[in-house]
Amino acid sequence: MVIDGSWRALGPGLEPLSGPGGAPLTRTVKLILLPLVVRPALHPELAADFLAPEPAAQLETLIRESGARLVATAQWFTLLKRTRRALGVVAGNPQDLYFQRCFELAAEHGAPAAGADGGAGALARAVVEDVADSDGGRTVDALKRHLADDAQHARIERELALAWESRRTAATSGTAAVVARAAEVLEACGGPDGPRDSPEYGAMVEAGDGELFGRALWADMSGDRLWGRADLPTHLGLTERQLPPRPQVGRGASTATLPAPLDRTLFERLFVVLQSSARREELPTVPELVRREVGRSCAPLGLCDESLRVAVVLGGRLAVGLDPLGTGEPAPGRTSAHRAVNSRWRREASVLRARRMTVSPRPDPDGGVLDALAQDLRTPWAAYMRRLWVRLHGRDVRDAPLADTAAAWAVLDGVARSVMMDHRARVRSALRALSTPAAPPSAVAEAAESRSA
Repeated sequence: MVIDGSWRALGPGLEPLSGPGGAPLTRTVKLILLPLVVRPALHPELAADFLAPEPAAQLETLIRESGARLVATAQWFTLLKRTRRALGVVAGNPQDLYFQRCFELAAEHGAPAAGADGGAGALARAVVEDVADSDGGRTVDALKRHLADDAQHARIERELALAWESRRTAATSGTAAVVARAAEVLEACGGPDGPRDSPEYGAMVEAGDGELFGRALWADMSGDRLWGRADLPTHLGLTERQLPPRPQVGRGASTATLPAPLDRTLFERLFVVLQSSARREELPTVPELVRREVGRSCAPLGLCDESLRVAVVLGGRLAVGLDPLGTGEPAPGRTSAHRAVNSRWRREASVLRARRMTVSPRPDPDGGVLDALAQDLRTPWAAYMRRLWVRLHGRDVRDAPLADTAAAWAVLDGVARSVMMDHRARVRSALRALSTPAAPPSAVAEAAESRSA
């Protein structure tokens, strides 16, 4: 709230770094304000979630004193995006790639018009070219070229087929015990003092519970046998099929039409990784990425690291108990983690509105738009599991396991917060569109689809 109010008080000129409502973009806060303006490592009193009046005033002062530099940063960002288009660069998210570089340019040269004796255009070109070269060819275009050769494409298809045929399914008798152990781990999470260290988490990783669970899901199981709820699919939305299909190589991808995680082609899986990576130089080269992904895509739960597979089990156990509308006690029973996440979600104004719509006998006065968003809250496990898997897959590609209960809970809780914030943004977008008479009915659906993608 302090950051939001201080940002708005700076006045015009910050639009390239702001959202439609005038608040700073999430990436603006994450990449510019916190690390470069607030600098909580140097000001630990500003690192808390809740600020007393004195630290709040200090935070306001830091942002106000950086106002001119932030306006210059916004101008540099506009110039770099224009230069990027002129050079035909399309890989990566411009905010991830340029935000911090723009702040550096603003600190060194001021506004672009005054930069380097009028050479702002040359500076912008040099930055765009430098960022493009720093990824070492780890781009979507490089991936597309690597898989474009028909002989290469056929070879990888054969490797996928062989890896898929050599996989082993598992007996389903042990999955109930795995789910029970997951509940014990979740009971140790979500408390007011943070997660307690749970020996069960290490035991699950050591015993290979994630691998066992993933191999069991290759068998034909019902949600009732696995999760204790007959209304849920076994894979909780990770696939649209009864059983996940054998991965294909693929030749293209689009964020607007990405299928469920376990239904994605090799290209689609790596497309997401390359598109979302702010530091692609840390990734393996494209040929190595493809080679590793062949084995990973055919591994249990589509992941290689056991701690990440255990996190999928924990996430599934958490997901089946998500109940933002407060419609009743889901089965199996809630844990401390469920209570923490559900309590936070139910305080959302958009959820309160959706709850009223759910129990109201009247039709949705907004033509079904908000009712569709309310439906998302009736099946929260779908968005949760999809986002969780994507984050764990990104960690798997970077060889970043989850060392302990605290690390696992940070990811599980972070995904819950992300899904909640995304739903809030979609509700706001829908309300803005509905309040504009000239907006066509399809505008809300298009905005929501773009946001969710």
